[in-house]
Amino acid sequence: MTVLLALAVGVLFGSGLYLLLQRSLGQLLVGLVLLSNAVNLGVFVAGRLTRQQPPLAAAGAAAPPPGAADPLPQALVLTAIVIGFALLAFAAALLWRMRDAAGSDDPDELRRTDT
Repeated sequence: MTVLLALAVGVLFGSGLYLLLQRSLGQLLVGLVLLSNAVNLGVFVAGRLTRQQPPLAAAGAAAPPPGAADPLPQALVLTAIVIGFALLAFAAALLWRMRDAAGSDDPDELRRTDT
């Protein structure tokens, strides 16, 4: 299962990188989303996806029981999802405004506009 998920991370990362190198700013935005998803899935895979008991400590206990799942990858990915969504919303609004002003999302066409 881990090998399949690592392969999915590689495909997502490669597709995202390919789209980042395209001339269209819309494709750049989709590539950014794919890279964000690849990184999130990569953090999950690096955190070892196993079915263990939840990391809940009993009342008065100093630490979770041994063999409990590590909550850090889950917290990191949850934070990365929120930050990635904010970045996507800002980039989409910026792209929309730029396309309204210039009439195109091609970077070469943006240089030729006289405003």
